Amino acid sequence: MAQSYKQYDFPKTRDQLNQLIADISQLKVNVRQIHWYMRGPEFFRMHPQMDDYLDQLDDMLDDIAERLIQLGGSPYSTTHEFIEHTGLPDDKTSWGSTSLSDYMQQLSDQFKYLRDQIELGMEVSDGEKDWPTQDMLNGFKMSVDKNIWMLNAFLGKGAQE
Repeated sequence: MAQSYKQYDFPKTRDQLNQLIADISQLKVNVRQIHWYMRGPEFFRMHPQMDDYLDQLDDMLDDIAERLIQLGGSPYSTTHEFIEHTGLPDDKTSWGSTSLSDYMQQLSDQFKYLRDQIELGMEVSDGEKDWPTQDMLNGFKMSVDKNIWMLNAFLGKGAQE
């Protein structure tokens, strides 16, 4: 007798995971840009922090892409796809054009955008009853919330400002 298994299909979750791939890929570019162009008295403290953010984003990106594949999806994998689908800016900068505090404000704002996209993924995956994805995203949201808090503290602001 052949086994009958439940069919799993999570189209909205797959779409949101691909959105996160585009956004995290662009955020990595933006963090790298700050990493290269930052200046000022806090340089020695903030420069290694950018490396930490890049490592964190790399881990998130890999986990999300692998989860997307597990769900039968195809992760975006080209810069054209990232730029076409991201909601984050792709702005040029130059030496001395932006203060370190302005860079950190930009980064805080971009992590807030990512937080909101992660929350959307949590809601969508909950609606489709894809709880492993929701669990993964919940952990990512906690890390992003901490990044926002720390960036805001650097800027002399409260955690939710």
